[in-house]
Amino acid sequence: MTYCVAVKLKAGMVFLSDSRTNAGLDQISTFRKMIVYEKPGDRFMCLLSAGNLSISQSVREILQVEQLPAEDGGDPITIWNAKSMFDAVRVLGAAVRHVYERDGEALKRTGVEFNVSMIFGGQIGGEGMRLFQVYSPGNFIEATPETPFFQIGESKYGKPVLDRVITPDTPLDEAAKCALVSMDSTLKSNLSVGLPLDMAVYEANSLACDRVICIEDNNPYLQMVRRTWGEKLREVFDSIEHPSWNGGATDVPLMVAPQRSAPLKKIASPKEKLI
Repeated sequence: MTYCVAVKLKAGMVFLSDSRTNAGLDQISTFRKMIVYEKPGDRFMCLLSAGNLSISQSVREILQVEQLPAEDGGDPITIWNAKSMFDAVRVLGAAVRHVYERDGEALKRTGVEFNVSMIFGGQIGGEGMRLFQVYSPGNFIEATPETPFFQIGESKYGKPVLDRVITPDTPLDEAAKCALVSMDSTLKSNLSVGLPLDMAVYEANSLACDRVICIEDNNPYLQMVRRTWGEKLREVFDSIEHPSWNGGATDVPLMVAPQRSAPLKKIASPKEKLI
């Protein structure tokens, strides 16, 4: 399985992916799910992928040579000459459909679903940063100020902290920390997501990225985040009062007059035989 997350902020973008791929309990492998496409000073783009590994690897290879006809009759559009991220993600969608047209029927005949999902974002000179989520048919949606992050793969464990912390105004380093906490929560709860991690942190308008790293299990910052997040969660949990059923000393009793009727409760009579 997989967990990937990407965040778009006013200050920049954060991309984070795990690297575990498994096809059963005894077939666990490590494959990179992040690839950066960069022409310093002109464009920075990052692709995260989840789903069937053979499909996503094919899409990544084809993406580098895939072309779309230009509407004005000029040179075909590729990710390397696209004038906007919208055009670049259209090329990615075309690459997904290319792989489906080539392999989709053969996969279907063997009972394999054409399953791939991707996050694609970055910046091309002359426009602002943009972030997209791409689906199996090659269609896509774009991140907005109301929804500034995308997740693919095992997203449920890492989503709560993102929902509570991430806004477009979140500082870049704070967002990177939040993404790592989100990943650590997923690593803790799902064995199908695993290290090492790949992370890219892009500063707005730089059109290049020098913060692209691989994070191993012995990384001191990851170890600190893992330890501290667990300790602080426990401290906050312990600071919350226990439920009070009869008022007691607490100002926030659990048992209050309900606005609706209480759950049905049937009391067995002495004559009824309990099973």
